[in-house]
Amino acid sequence: MSVRTMFQSIQKVLLGLSLSLLPAYLKAQIDSIPRTDSALIKQISLHQGSLNPLPQSNQARTAPATLPDISAIGDFRGSYTWKNKFDSRINEVEVSLQSAVDPYARADFFLSVGRDLETGKFGLDLEEGYLTTLSLPGHLQLKAGKFRGALGRINPVHPHTLPFIGLPAGYENYFGEGINSDGLSLSWLIPNSLFYQELVLQVTNWPADNPSFSGGSGGKWLKLAHLKNFFDLSANATIEAGLTGISGTNLFGFTTNMAAIDLTYKWKPVQLNTYKSFTWQAEAWLSNADTLKTRAVNTFGLYSFINYQISKRWFITGMFSHSNRPYSTHISENSCSATIGWYATEFQKIEIEGRSVTDNIEKNSYQALLRWIFVIGTHGSHQY
Repeated sequence: MSVRTMFQSIQKVLLGLSLSLLPAYLKAQIDSIPRTDSALIKQISLHQGSLNPLPQSNQARTAPATLPDISAIGDFRGSYTWKNKFDSRINEVEVSLQSAVDPYARADFFLSVGRDLETGKFGLDLEEGYLTTLSLPGHLQLKAGKFRGALGRINPVHPHTLPFIGLPAGYENYFGEGINSDGLSLSWLIPNSLFYQELVLQVTNWPADNPSFSGGSGGKWLKLAHLKNFFDLSANATIEAGLTGISGTNLFGFTTNMAAIDLTYKWKPVQLNTYKSFTWQAEAWLSNADTLKTRAVNTFGLYSFINYQISKRWFITGMFSHSNRPYSTHISENSCSATIGWYATEFQKIEIEGRSVTDNIEKNSYQALLRWIFVIGTHGSHQY
């Protein structure tokens, strides 16, 4: 026998021995390493399956079972007025359920458990619940359900995310707790290579307890359009400018048309982004409300605030608001507030605020407010 023939015989023996031992060895090893798509592991898995086929399930599954992201946000409030009235309570608990439905849509539900100020009992309400498409062509996105309207900067976000406790008096005079109702929303990301631009068109029914708009008849709807323009000024600063138009029926049964503008400047230095930031935000509303067929009332409102981060966990906010009432130019109301906030983590913050409201009709109001926000569970990021 030649040396070459002998080496070939030894190779065949070693190869046969390796193939007989390798599947049993890798069965224990593959489970202990991260799964990869390498050709070797696929080959071994197929070889193993041919030797030891697994029993087949009677029920085939097309996708793994998944749970939505679930979170609960607690909002504890304390307040003291200059009428010697102190109040403390759990103001609201918000439970959110958020998940992708499939590659084509996602669903978001926000349930609010709040205390009725008159009865003192807690009640459950659907704050928001909507379905959003993920794959429409032409940079389009459709949203259907109950949602907060795309009015300016305050209305689209949940109150616990704001850097102040009391809403601007002007915003409350025109919109109460906000525009939040059922309907459809279509947004279009406008192709623009220079800056980010988005147009949102919304048609909804009437928001509850809204001073400017109330339940209409004859199949009328509340119509809203918002144009968002977002610019990068530098690596550290951005500016956003928005225009909004709203039209709907008021409590007199006639039409109210509103035009609004919002402006937001944000500065957050790249090298000190954990410790320093600054935001200036302002909105203004012009209302034209028909109270009679031949009579219209033009009123105006605005707010402006600055928010400055003085250290890693401490923020201060100062805000001013001025407005008329939706149907009266004779009432002029101003509100001022100063807020200091301690942000322990992204899941907890404590804020203390002093607030005053003055007008030319009623007595001045002064308040000291406390808010403690805490989050458990997986909570998605809010709008920038």
